[in-house]
Amino acid sequence: MVPLGRRLVKSKRFYVFGLSVASKFSYVLIVAGLIIIFFPLIQSSFFESPKEKEFKLTETPVSGQPQASAFGPIRIADTLTAGTAISQPPTRIIIPTVNIDVPVNEAKLTNGFWEVSETTASHGMGSSYPGSLGNTVLFAHARAGLFLSLRDIKIGDNIYILTNDRWHRYRVESKREVQPTDVTVIQPTKDETLTLFTCSGFLDSKRLIVVAKPNR
Repeated sequence: MVPLGRRLVKSKRFYVFGLSVASKFSYVLIVAGLIIIFFPLIQSSFFESPKEKEFKLTETPVSGQPQASAFGPIRIADTLTAGTAISQPPTRIIIPTVNIDVPVNEAKLTNGFWEVSETTASHGMGSSYPGSLGNTVLFAHARAGLFLSLRDIKIGDNIYILTNDRWHRYRVESKREVQPTDVTVIQPTKDETLTLFTCSGFLDSKRLIVVAKPNR
């Protein structure tokens, strides 16, 4: 039988050891709890993916600078789209109301006359480009698939001219026939103008002239 004094000593040591273990275990629980609570913040700060960082850096673009986003298209500041685009030669003409949809080529000058394409519409070299001041002159034969149906166009109809990177929309303001010798219809103008012409009349004795202005 263990003496009473020795049992008391052992009991006291066991109690102190138990308190020490319990105290250390409590610290471990507290630390674990803090890690669980703040782990999302630690993860977002130190383990953020490159894509997420890129997206955050580009959410507010610098004025005047294009910014690429990881989750969307390139964002362009308004200042980059202000002003007038550089004018370019026409490449296609579409007039929905009269079923015209024809490619446009540049008509060179030969002996003082514009060449006429047999398969496309033509832009008179030296006349203005769409979107710029002056008279943009387009013409084609009065044939099916070209400008034959231009005779059916009406005042107010829309005409669409395509360049390399944009559309230009015009509204028909006038339509008339003139003699082939009347060159005033293709003269330069002070404002932006689109002039279309093709043959008309008996045995193509006249020219049908359609004049349109920008419709923006």
